[in-house]
Amino acid sequence: MQLVKAAVAAVNQTPLDWNGNKKRLGAVLAEARAEKVSILCLPELCISGYGCEDAFLSRDVVHRSWQVLAALLPETRGMIVSFGLPFLFRKALFNAACLVVDGKPAGIVAKRYLAGDGIHYEPRWFKPWPDDFRAETEFLSQTLPVGDLLFDCGGISIGFEICEDAWVATRPGAALARKGADIILNPSASHFAFGKMSIRERFVLEGSRAFGVSYLYANLLGNEAGRALYDGGCLIASGGRLLARGPRFSFADYQLTTAVLDVDSTRMAQARTGSFRPDLTEEASRIPRLDFHYPEIEPVDTFPTVPPWETGTFVKEEEFARAVSLAMYDYLRKSRSNGFVVSLSGGADSSAAACLISLMVDFGTREIGARRFLEKLGRPQSAGSQPSSAEIVRGLLTCVYQATANSSETTRSAAEGVANAIGAEYLEFRVEDLVQSYVSMVSSAVGRPLTWQEDDVALQNIQARVRAPGVWMLANLRGSLLLATSNRSETAVGYATMDGDTCGGLSPIAGIDKAFLRRWLSWLETAGPEGLRPIPELSLVTRQAPTAELRPAFAHQTDEDDLMPYPVLDAIERLAIRDKEAPLPVFRLLCARFPEYTVEKLALWVERFFRLFCRNQWKRERYAPSFHLDDENLDPKTWCRFPILSGGYESELAELRAYVAGLTKGSS
Repeated sequence: MQLVKAAVAAVNQTPLDWNGNKKRLGAVLAEARAEKVSILCLPELCISGYGCEDAFLSRDVVHRSWQVLAALLPETRGMIVSFGLPFLFRKALFNAACLVVDGKPAGIVAKRYLAGDGIHYEPRWFKPWPDDFRAETEFLSQTLPVGDLLFDCGGISIGFEICEDAWVATRPGAALARKGADIILNPSASHFAFGKMSIRERFVLEGSRAFGVSYLYANLLGNEAGRALYDGGCLIASGGRLLARGPRFSFADYQLTTAVLDVDSTRMAQARTGSFRPDLTEEASRIPRLDFHYPEIEPVDTFPTVPPWETGTFVKEEEFARAVSLAMYDYLRKSRSNGFVVSLSGGADSSAAACLISLMVDFGTREIGARRFLEKLGRPQSAGSQPSSAEIVRGLLTCVYQATANSSETTRSAAEGVANAIGAEYLEFRVEDLVQSYVSMVSSAVGRPLTWQEDDVALQNIQARVRAPGVWMLANLRGSLLLATSNRSETAVGYATMDGDTCGGLSPIAGIDKAFLRRWLSWLETAGPEGLRPIPELSLVTRQAPTAELRPAFAHQTDEDDLMPYPVLDAIERLAIRDKEAPLPVFRLLCARFPEYTVEKLALWVERFFRLFCRNQWKRERYAPSFHLDDENLDPKTWCRFPILSGGYESELAELRAYVAGLTKGSS
């Protein structure tokens, strides 16, 4: 029985933060050594950071990455460690992993399948490594093998699948298994999306079973570079059995997950598999062989635990709360801002943004303690000081209710109630005089009074826009981040005032639809995340019909009257944008899904959506950065590219109108 202690690490890195990244990797190595780990897999591109974007094309970035690796080599004595970094070879750049054995580099493996869809643009910077190709390079006056390698480290064979390599049908792991791999390392930078963790678990478990290996999967952690969030969730499996599962959404700098591997067990399991066909043609000289001594260890039978919230009824609600909270914390500290400012309207969107900051404090202080939480924000506390969560929220969050003549006591009370419930500082600005001064100025200039009958949109928008300068000023005074509060449903149709509610340096809820956001607020009001209290004061928000509150009270304005029911809007958006369906197929699918509405209504809403989506692409180009949460993102910089100027689906909508006319004619 040959037992080996292995580990995978989730690390919260920052692109181009050479000193910080090195320090955190050094801390991981030190803990792994203390845990008597022999094999350690670190995340993809963990030295440079995964999100360097076009900076990858700088020779200085490549050079500094290898300098950091050289500096870390002495800290790997007695261990086998995989480091991810960019690698320049024959005038091409590769996304690579360098295997270090007992303080010395042993070889370099480059990624074969590049992530080039969704939020990933790896082919812009990197080249895919060709199958079954090997070469040599020089590093620290040493000749290193490069390419499609299997390493023999002290009699144990170690190979690589780098992130996307494991997501494709022709996984490199199959060939590695035929060549006798005992362990496959997967250094990844796999971004968070709702429900994605179960997919990762499946390919790790199935890889370990089908390939007859132990499989080590490492991932990044936190908001690395601004938009993408990494949830951690490292995995170790062996022979189809999950041995260890790391925590997700941690506020710590890193998480180390360990397990004891039984190498002989996976070897014999593969030997007993009748369908296994080993590749016996591999030249012995092509396998790097390295001396390594594995210490004697005792067998340990581990049973990975899954937090109850990951198996409950409200997994998506929990994931949203934890993912965005961590993303906002990292954005706050990495942008070196002092806190947040929210223009709190008393409605669902701004209330959700404010509550997420409260959850951020609760999650973070519960895990790493109040002192460490503040220390990472650049706010060191005196010895013995332990501020409460409410005190921390008040020091980080300012909420401002800005009333015009069309604002109601209902929304004012809701804003104040939510702000007080979460412990935020609460201010009120009266901006009606500013509204009237602009109306008067423009009315005088154009030589006529402005009326709701003729100037509805302009009179609505000026109220939203005059709210921006005051909160911007407040954010500037305090060195804080102003949060924009538009959601994805409104983003899709441009139901937001540019330089009004879109103002801000960060848009934390722009990646989520309004229907889910309302459901999430109701859950937060009555239940809340596991281990935290609910916020019952949100009832003042959830019992209202969503309204921009920009028309006079007698208009009884609601968002859904202006647009369409939010569930219908979200269904159209998914079909049209995510699934790339044309207007007529969208309409036909809606008729089956929403039989409670007439075909005329559904056709009207489909046409409205497509027209508004095309007309408002310029707005989406200007929105503040948002977080990627699923494959329905509308961010044109990372996911959903669409021309600012287009034909506007004129032919497609004419086809829809003709089809509906035929339906109604036939039914009359």
